[in-house]
Amino acid sequence: MDTIEQPSIVGASSPEQIEVYDAKEQPSISPMRAAVRRFLRDRRAVVCLGIILFLVIFSFLFPLLYVHMGPKVLDGISGKLIPPELYHQFSYSNLAASDKPGTLFPLGPNSLTYPLGGDPIGRDMLARLMAGINVSIEVALFVEVFDIGLGVLFGTLAGWYGGWLGTVLDRFTDIVFAFPGLLLIILMGAALGPIFDNIFKSINPILGRIVMLTLAIGLLAWPLMMRFVRGQTLNLKEQQFVEASRVSGTPDGKAITQHIIPNLLNIVVVASTLSILGSIVGEAALSVLGVGIRPPGSSLGLMISDSLESIYGQWTELFWPAFVLVVLIVCFSFVGDGVRDAFDPRTKD
Repeated sequence: MDTIEQPSIVGASSPEQIEVYDAKEQPSISPMRAAVRRFLRDRRAVVCLGIILFLVIFSFLFPLLYVHMGPKVLDGISGKLIPPELYHQFSYSNLAASDKPGTLFPLGPNSLTYPLGGDPIGRDMLARLMAGINVSIEVALFVEVFDIGLGVLFGTLAGWYGGWLGTVLDRFTDIVFAFPGLLLIILMGAALGPIFDNIFKSINPILGRIVMLTLAIGLLAWPLMMRFVRGQTLNLKEQQFVEASRVSGTPDGKAITQHIIPNLLNIVVVASTLSILGSIVGEAALSVLGVGIRPPGSSLGLMISDSLESIYGQWTELFWPAFVLVVLIVCFSFVGDGVRDAFDPRTKD
């Protein structure tokens, strides 16, 4: 920044200085970088994103160490001492730890046996809690593959081509919207759940249920994304740079991939961030109703369902999964709001 000093005026205590700004000192930044900068200024969203990342990383990595932590304990059936590699597995049932209070406080040599206590059939609550977070995140991310894939595909085709193709895709989307989502997912879980269990049981006993929930929720989640993408595509198609591309003879497929889809990034990111919240809630609700994750698997909803009968005896069995579920919902809500505000074109730096 340079300054130009004007001649002094009679009666003035100091010469007036005019600030001259060089355009090179404030280079323009890309819209994506500007959006990231606006998001980082939202402290609430950044803190919530940090909490989500901590829970995800903790639940995926800490079990690798957790199974080697703690002393040997007495098994309720065999009467023998069992190592932490066994009783810290989320599916292992030790009847000696049934409805056991947490041992994390006070800190001591046995504080790592069952830090958050045992559930009604003696399974480690902390191990099941970490496994439940994993299932919630996995289902939510897999659902977003369907949500973004089908929503962007159908939305861009309907908005770009219009005509009979746009009409068919719009009416198909209306039909999917008309289905009672929760009822349809419950029916799919009851009818297809055992089939998926048998198909994937040799790989992982809970993989079948995860695949079933992903398909059930994902196939009903994309219509809203499709509507957003279709509207934005109709707007982009009328822009001058797209018109110039079409006049120059650019094929439709290349115009869509080079000009339409990259400019859909903002609305896709915002919509998918908010959609993850619905997927987590949907998976938990289905597990509570008994058509989601089944034993020996673990999920936050299943833990809530298992603890309802012992709520008056050991209330912490219900508190911990419900608390983590609420934290995930609140954090994803604030992160979604922050992403929406960051990508809002009316927001200025």
